[in-house]
Amino acid sequence: MKNTSLEASDSGAGWSPGSPNKKKKLQRVRIGISSCLLGERVRFDGGHKRDAFLADMFGRYVDWVPVCPEFEVGLGVPRETLRLVANDGRVRLISPQTGVDYTDRMKSWAKHHIEQLANLDLCGYVFKRSSPSCGLQRVKVYRNTGLLHRNGTGLYATAVMERFANLPTEEEGRLNDPRLRENFVSSVFSYKRWLDLGTRRPTRATVMGFHARHKFLLMAHSQAGVRILGNLVAAETEYFMTFCEVMRRTPTRRNHTNVLQHLSGYFSKRLDNHDRAELAELIESYRRGLIPLIVPLTLIRHYVRKYGVTYLEDQVYLNPHPDELMLLNEL
Repeated sequence: MKNTSLEASDSGAGWSPGSPNKKKKLQRVRIGISSCLLGERVRFDGGHKRDAFLADMFGRYVDWVPVCPEFEVGLGVPRETLRLVANDGRVRLISPQTGVDYTDRMKSWAKHHIEQLANLDLCGYVFKRSSPSCGLQRVKVYRNTGLLHRNGTGLYATAVMERFANLPTEEEGRLNDPRLRENFVSSVFSYKRWLDLGTRRPTRATVMGFHARHKFLLMAHSQAGVRILGNLVAAETEYFMTFCEVMRRTPTRRNHTNVLQHLSGYFSKRLDNHDRAELAELIESYRRGLIPLIVPLTLIRHYVRKYGVTYLEDQVYLNPHPDELMLLNEL
C-alpha cells in the first residue's frame, strides 16, 4: 500500500483545532483518498482527476493514504473499463468488453487491504465519484440489457463503510458544495480529536470535557443531538456513534444563526450600545444571506479574547479548522 505525505506549510504550523487563543503544534490528520484525486495517473485511460482543493489546500494539513483498488488488484494502466451489473439480485463488478467478473477478486483484496487501514487511525476518506469500485452514491448499475438505475455504491467503498461505520466519508464531486466541504473537513478534525482522546484512555470526565468543547459545533448540526449526547457521556461507544451521526447532518444557516446568538449572550452585557447593535446587525445580515459566516464569527472571536470568556475560549465552533482553508468564508 502506497502512502503519500504532503508537507504542512508554515502558515498552518501553529493551528490547533478549537483553541483560538492558544498556539500549539499542528494537528495533522490521516485520510484515505482515491489516488487519481492527487494526480496519480492510475485511471483506466491512463489519466488522473487531480483535485486542487484536496491536493494543494487541504493537503497542507493531511497525511494522505492514496489507494486505487482497480490498479491494486493488478488490472494495470491503461485497462478495460468496469461496471456494476445486477444479476439475480446480486451486484457484480464486471468488464463489459470481456465479460470477466472481478467481484470476488476485488472483495478478497479489499478485505485484506482494509485490515491494513485499520492500523492507520484514519480520520476520513475521500472517494472518486461514479467509480464502480470507489463511488459512494449514484453509481450506475446495469443489467445485461442496459442501464438499470443510478443508485449503486462501488464495491470497495461499500467495504470501507461497512468496516468503518463512523468514519467521515465524501466524494470529491460533492466537495464542490461549500456546505458539504466545510462539514466534511469539520467532521474530520473532530474525529481526530476523538482519536487523540482515546489514546489517553478516556474517562467519563474526559468525555464530558470533549462534549463540552463541541457543544456549539454540535448545536449547529442539531440542537436535539446536543441534548441526546449530553445523556450519553457515560457510555463511550454509544456516545461516539451518536456524535458521528450528528456530525453527518449538514449545518443550516438557521442553526448557525442560533449558535451565534447563544455565543453573543456570554458577553453582550459587557458591550456598549453601539458594539451590541453592530454585532446583532452582523448576525442578522448573516441570517439573511448577505454576508458569510466568518464575518460575525470573527467579531465574536475578538470579544471572547477581549473579555476573556473562559468557557468559550476552547469551543471548537470558534475554530473548527484552519482559517487558511477559508471554508467559513463561503458559508
